[in-house]
Formats: sequence, C-alpha cells, structure tokens
Amino acid sequence: MDSFVTGATGFIGRHLLENLLARKGKIYVLVRSGSKAKIKSLIDDLSEKTPNAADRIVPVTGDLGKAKLGVSPKQITALRGKIGNVFHLAAIYDIANEDADSQIKANVEGTNNAVTFAEAVKAKCFHHTSSIAAAGLFNGYWREDMYEEWEENEHPYFRTKHDSEKVVRENCTIPYRIYRPGIVVGHSDTGFIDKIDGPYFFFKMLQRLRNALPRWLSLVGLEGGYMNIVPVDYVADAMDHIAHKPGLNGKTFHLTNPEGMRVGDVLNTFARAGHGPEFAMRIDAGIFQFIPKAVRDGIKNLPPVRTISDGVLADFGIPRATMKFFNYPTKFDNRDTAAALKGSGIKCPELESYAPVLWDYWERNLDPSLFQDRTLSGAVKGKVVIVTGATSGIGLAVAEKLVAAGATTVIAARTAETLAETKVHLQKKGKGKVHAYTLDAAEIEDCDKFVKRVIDDLGRADVLVNNAGRSIRRSVSLSYDRFHDFERTMQLNYFGALRLIMGFLPHMVNQNNGHIINILSIGVQANQPRFSAYVASKSALGAFSSCAAPEYQHNNINFTNVYMPLVRTPMIAPTKMYDHVPTLAPDDAANLICRAIIEKPTSVSTRLGTFAQVLWALAPKAMNTIFNTTYRLFPDSDAAKGGKPGDKAQPKVSNEAVALAALTRGIHW
Repeated sequence: MDSFVTGATGFIGRHLLENLLARKGKIYVLVRSGSKAKIKSLIDDLSEKTPNAADRIVPVTGDLGKAKLGVSPKQITALRGKIGNVFHLAAIYDIANEDADSQIKANVEGTNNAVTFAEAVKAKCFHHTSSIAAAGLFNGYWREDMYEEWEENEHPYFRTKHDSEKVVRENCTIPYRIYRPGIVVGHSDTGFIDKIDGPYFFFKMLQRLRNALPRWLSLVGLEGGYMNIVPVDYVADAMDHIAHKPGLNGKTFHLTNPEGMRVGDVLNTFARAGHGPEFAMRIDAGIFQFIPKAVRDGIKNLPPVRTISDGVLADFGIPRATMKFFNYPTKFDNRDTAAALKGSGIKCPELESYAPVLWDYWERNLDPSLFQDRTLSGAVKGKVVIVTGATSGIGLAVAEKLVAAGATTVIAARTAETLAETKVHLQKKGKGKVHAYTLDAAEIEDCDKFVKRVIDDLGRADVLVNNAGRSIRRSVSLSYDRFHDFERTMQLNYFGALRLIMGFLPHMVNQNNGHIINILSIGVQANQPRFSAYVASKSALGAFSSCAAPEYQHNNINFTNVYMPLVRTPMIAPTKMYDHVPTLAPDDAANLICRAIIEKPTSVSTRLGTFAQVLWALAPKAMNTIFNTTYRLFPDSDAAKGGKPGDKAQPKVSNEAVALAALTRGIHW
C-alpha cells in the first residue's frame, strides 16, 4: 500500500523518504502551498539515487495547523483506503525555542490534526514520531512502556512532546505506533545535518579551545548528566523497519543508544574528533544539588550573574535554554526496539566511531564563522582606522593592507618628511583614502592635538592601532644608573598609547562602536630577561585594556591585545645578535593585526606565547631556572654595555644560543 508523510522535508523525514523509496507504492507528502519549491528540490536530490522518485513522491497541499491537515475533502476521498502507513514527523524539534504557543500549535494541535487525517483516509496504522523528551526530567531508567510517570518540566518542548503522545494514546481510533528518538545528530557516514542543535551548540567552544591551547593540555570541566545521541540514518532505518514489521501495534519504541553517555564523555569525544584538548578532570555538577532549587534559581537570576553567564554563553553561541538540561538525569531502556530490530542488521553505532564525521561536516558547512564576512575589506571599508608608528615596519605593513582594503587610513609618525613619502606610497596601493598627521606619542600634548585634528577632519574614529613603541634590551644590572630608560619606555609605550585611547574613547562611545588594538609583545607572556623596561610598559598597557574592556562592552567597543613575537623591523636593528636568529616578517605581523581587526578577539597570540604563559602559571620556579640559564647563554649587546653606535665589535653568539633562538622563534632573547 501507499504511505503518507508529514514533515517530509525535515531532517528525519528526508532520510525516511529515502528508505520508503526502496519499498513499493507511492509516497504522499504534506506540503504547504508556499513550500512547493522545497519539496521539488528534495525530490530532485532523491532522484539522483532513485530515478523514479519524481513519479512516486506525490505532494499533497495542506497545513499542519488545520483540521485534517487542511487537505481538501476531494483529496481525502481520493486517498481513502489507499494509505497503509501515515508517518507523522512534522514538529518543532528545537530545545532552544522556548515559545510555548508555537510549540503547542505545531507539536500538539498538529498531531491531533494528523490523527484526524489518518482516520479520515482510513489508514492502516498511524506512526507518531515523539521524542525522549516525553519523559520530562525523569530520574532513572525510563522504559518504553512508561508514559504517566514522566517528570513534569516547565520547558514547552518537553511538555508538548508528552502531550502530543497523549493525543495519540487517547484520541487515535486506528492502530498506532510511537517512536521516541534520542538526540538526533548527523548522518554517521556523511555527517549531514540541516541545522545546529543539541551537542552541536558546544562545538564552537571546543573549536576555540583547540585553536588556543595545545592538544595535550588537560582541562578541568563539569561532568553533567546523560546525553543519548543517535545518528539520523539509524533513526530512519529503525523506524522504517519497525513500521513494516507486523504485530507491533500499540507499542512505543526508544530509538536510542543502549548506553547513554555523560556530558563530559560526549564533550571529550568531540574534542578528540576536533583534535583539541580534553577535559581530563571533570567535576560532577550534581554536587550542587544539595543547594535548594529556589536558592540556585535565585542566584542564577541575579542581574550580575545572569549578565555574566549570558555574555559567556552568547560568545560561544550556546543558547541559555540548553543549560537547563546539563544535568539531564534520564537513561532509556530500549528492549522492545532491540527485539523488533533483531536480525535486521540495524544497530546504533557508537558515537566514537562517527564523531569525526560529524565534526568535519559541521566545521566545513555549519560553523557560524563560515557565514561571517571574514575579509579585511568587509571589516574596514568606509571606516576610519588609525595606525601609529605607520612609516616603517609593522605599522607600514598594516597601513598598506588597510588602504588596499578600502579603509580611510590615518597614519601617524614623528617625522613629517617620512610621513609625506609614506602617504604617496600608500595612495598607490589601493582605493582607501590616506590621511597623514605628525605625532610624537611620547608627548601628551601632542597626543591631545592629534586626537582633536583627526576628529575635526574626519568626524569619527573606528579603529585605533597603538603600534608606535620603543624597545630596550638591557640587563637590570646594567641599568642601575639608567632610570631614564624605564621612564621614556613607559612614557611612549604606556602613557602615550593610553592618552590616545582616552582621547578617542568618548567619540567611540558616542558612535556606539569602536575597536582599540594594542600591539604588545610575546615578552608579556614569556617574561624573558633583559626586557624589564619594555615588558613592564607593554604589560601596563595590556592590563589597562583588560580592565577597561568590560566597562565598554555594552557600548559595542572592543579591546584586543596582540602579543607580537620578534619581528624584523628597524626597532631591533641595533641588536646585531638578531641578525643570527629567525624573526617574523612585517607582512606576517601585519596579518596578525588584520586578524584582530576582523575577528575582534580579546587577544591574539602565537602558540609559543600561550605555551609560555601556561608554563609560568604551572611551574614558575622551573621557568625561573630555565630563563636564568638562557640569560647567561645570550650576551648583552655592545650598545647595552655602553658602546657607541657604529662600533664594529659585537658580542659573539654561541652555536647553542643560535640553536635555542631557532627553536623558540619569536621570543626576544
């Protein structure tokens, strides 16, 4: 006999259609009048595997929200007596959706309309696709024959899945079967899924951890409750097989994995799939259950707590609603399903076996970052971007990229002649306008005049790149009588940059948008010897920005600290030892800054810098010993010892020092 399917274009529905096409008979599918193009596209896809799909799949115009699915009386008469199975899959499957009205209409009223339709066409059996959510938050094992025992939950999705089953159990006058799939994820062979849901909400967090930390690093996390994950192909195969097996009417089938997994195990499985660090130590979130629920809810709903948690969750793209089920307490028995599938070869695969496929499909097709304009042009076109120290080195390389991307680029430096030459050079590089201003960032009054001129001339400031800086490589023992080294370094690297930030911030607040980018140093993370003056000044600037960032988040103003490794620029030229060690090219350094402009992270760092930061946190005494060794391995420059510029005599660099510098490329030794 023929079949009728609601929700045929949905995720499970399209896979069930593929199974039904392997059987005999026509397949009638419910289609809203405005969705005919969608079903046509699905039929075209299925026709690639089943050539006669277009002849066997018959769209029927209707509406889930209307009585008897809104199918015309004439069509019902034509179908009466022809339909063997009505598969009802149309519903809202979205744990992040807390709109009760829409879920009741689709999940409960829609099920009632599907039942009345199935009765009207005198179908042989009504197959209702429910969910494990019908158990609510039942604590313990939930059997397939259980229904009344559900643990009520305020989330509308759980309520409507339970109530839709009630419609079938109490109102359906024809034979029925109920299917309760677990958390449905992508196809176990292809990874295909049509939207982000369930465990996919945590993929972005895992991806960021992978990008920031080495894979071998062990993390601390929460254990959480149980997640019962099943691939969509298993659900479709099992449903199709059980639906066509005689003698099973009136039963409920759990299309679940016999072994549910704790949340911590699920996260680690996907962390391995994404080649990221795992949560080796997991704290059972259940330990907080001793606190009365009213107290827990009160704490969670305190405005400061809610604001912080909402900000963190939003940053990772995790809906707040999903966190309500982090301690999900239910396990699912599926003995009736196992018995019905016995001998069919249909078995739920273990998550470990197909998790890499799911991750790969998400990262290639669904990662939200893929749908963002990640070009520099998209980030700066039509915006005013200010770069200090822009006539050489990193600043010049950044300015070249900005002008090519169409930004209104403001370049600032001390020497008017060099600025004029740079402006002419940049104007040949791209479509963006170039404005040049003299600026001695070490002079506070000069900083104030510069801010005023930029705002008066251009009316706004969108991005400030604090790039101008001074570096001093000198041991503390050679600096006892050179206190001015610390003063002048702090004056330019910290106070000058800070004055510019404080000058442009009020205008960014008024325009409700802005981005402050500070070029710091890998030395802030590594704390290597001989750079006490330089690292202290850069650390101060980084600390200011880290403190200020939370104050301006609601003004849509971002702060980014770029921990720059050693770059071959005029600033390091006096230290001849650097002629023998590998350094980053200015163009590569500029790419790090462009990444900061595009992505607006709180920090941009190399893996080596992050690694050094972690080691200082974990083993500070050992790092002291290591750096004491390197301090004695690398000599002070002749200039640091008081030599005159141009002196030919230079300290010799040992082979061991050159080898270490090559191994730790980017660190200032």
